[in-house]
Amino acid sequence: MEQVIELLSLSPPGWGGNLLRGLLHSLEIALGAFGFGLLIGLGGAIGKLYGGPILRDILAVYTTVVRAVPELVLILILYYVGTDLINKAAGAMGYGRVEISGVAAGIWVLGVVQGAYATEILRGAIKAIPIGQIEAARAFGMPPLKMLRRVTIPAMMSFAIPGLANLWLIATKDTALLAVVGFNELTLETRQAAASTRAYFTFFLAAGALYLMVTLVSGRVFARIEKWARKGQPGHRRAGA
Repeated sequence: MEQVIELLSLSPPGWGGNLLRGLLHSLEIALGAFGFGLLIGLGGAIGKLYGGPILRDILAVYTTVVRAVPELVLILILYYVGTDLINKAAGAMGYGRVEISGVAAGIWVLGVVQGAYATEILRGAIKAIPIGQIEAARAFGMPPLKMLRRVTIPAMMSFAIPGLANLWLIATKDTALLAVVGFNELTLETRQAAASTRAYFTFFLAAGALYLMVTLVSGRVFARIEKWARKGQPGHRRAGA
């Protein structure tokens, strides 16, 4: 037991500080990717519902391909191809090689993946809004952007929260896949600690506990958000009882 405490201590020779730093990097990338994916998803959902045929076809290809291809393969493609395209564009404009931040690249890669799933979640949530609310907003002459902000987004939240909660948990776990391109997130820090000390069971069990902690806290947070989003709806008191 003393050896385990020493290995997981926050100061050297313990590796606890490295694991916590990796967890913070994982959460940083997950938060950025989740937010970026929500922006893509909202635009994609509106485009699929109200856009022209060409836009709908493009979005259908995007969501189908991203959901069909394994996420690890997508991460490798988006990371290396995206980096190569950025550097080619920079070279064409007379600039040197661009050094892309690992956090920014991770957010971009996972955000594109998250966006495809968010598109379908938000599209379903918007379609679940009672049509009378949309018709009433149009009857009052609300411009599209104002109707989106005042009616569509608030009304769809209660339908979207469960799916978005799952999507957030997927984002936190998908950060582990970024270890293959060298990002210092929790999984990579865990592998390095385990390889250095040969205490594989101890460190991977500790990493699993940290992921579980994030899941439990996230579940409580999203439960409160869902309760807030459903406030005032029929059956809210019964569902929250």
